[in-house]
Amino acid sequence: MAYNNSTQTNGAPVLLRKLNYIFIVVQILIAFFLYLNCLLITTFFKKGAFRRSMRYILFAYTLTSDCLYLLVTNVLLIMSLFDIFMQIWICILLLIVVSVYTFVFPLALTMMTLERYVAICMPMQHGALCTPRNALHCILIINAISSIPISISLSIYWASVPLSIYMEGRICSMEMLIIHRWQSHYWSAITQLYFVIMFVIVVFCYVQIGKAARKASGETKKSSGKGLRTVLLHGFQLILCLTRLWCPLVEAAIMRYDIILYSNVRYANYIIFTLAPRCLSSLVYGLRDKAFFLMLKYYAVFGLCYKSHPVLAD
Repeated sequence: MAYNNSTQTNGAPVLLRKLNYIFIVVQILIAFFLYLNCLLITTFFKKGAFRRSMRYILFAYTLTSDCLYLLVTNVLLIMSLFDIFMQIWICILLLIVVSVYTFVFPLALTMMTLERYVAICMPMQHGALCTPRNALHCILIINAISSIPISISLSIYWASVPLSIYMEGRICSMEMLIIHRWQSHYWSAITQLYFVIMFVIVVFCYVQIGKAARKASGETKKSSGKGLRTVLLHGFQLILCLTRLWCPLVEAAIMRYDIILYSNVRYANYIIFTLAPRCLSSLVYGLRDKAFFLMLKYYAVFGLCYKSHPVLAD
């Protein structure tokens, strides 16, 4: 973000006030989401019943990855805003975290959707398939798949630049790793491939759960309906966070013509496509789940408003 360039224009004071206002709003939102996520993670570790459920293990992993992703992206946003340079080797380490956890989030959502599909459409197999051990295997698979795009990009970068460049200082951004023009096409292609696969899986689960909900009755119908709404929310989150993968291309095109519009679009993209889908994670499981929400309220007020600790089966 060209902070120095903007201060040289006639409208610099107005632009700076606007950027400061948006910057403060973004920091407040990040602080709130980090606080809420930490409460949810604390709630998860306080009860053994949560740690034995695949859905809650994946949920806790998603929250943890969200916290790390928000912290690193916020640091990069601040450094970009104030034109703070960073040695390239440090920047690469941060970009690895950003890239991996950019893909971890939608993949974890897809895995959580599959868990709901098994729970509702294959209830007899749910206990055998959705175990804590399998949840950990899923997390390893998610990380492995998420590491593929950045691994290929880094291999190309290491083969294309001299070793001396790693000690140079630059403004850290993902565009720094693009050496050849075709690399942007590669990134776009692999993003679309991931999107298509995950979107097909979510749609399939939604259709199958919808069929199960229509056939069910009583408590089973109620549970299926809730699962259907959960999958729908996951689909919405998936669209938001995958749209974020195309934002750098749009931002780079806008920056060439209008720096003020670029600043506004960059902040808007960050709030809508980075903060919003991760906020919904807390809503989908943390606040809509009665057992989890009961424990969350207790720890949020440090138990001051409760005569006794909420009782949940361990």
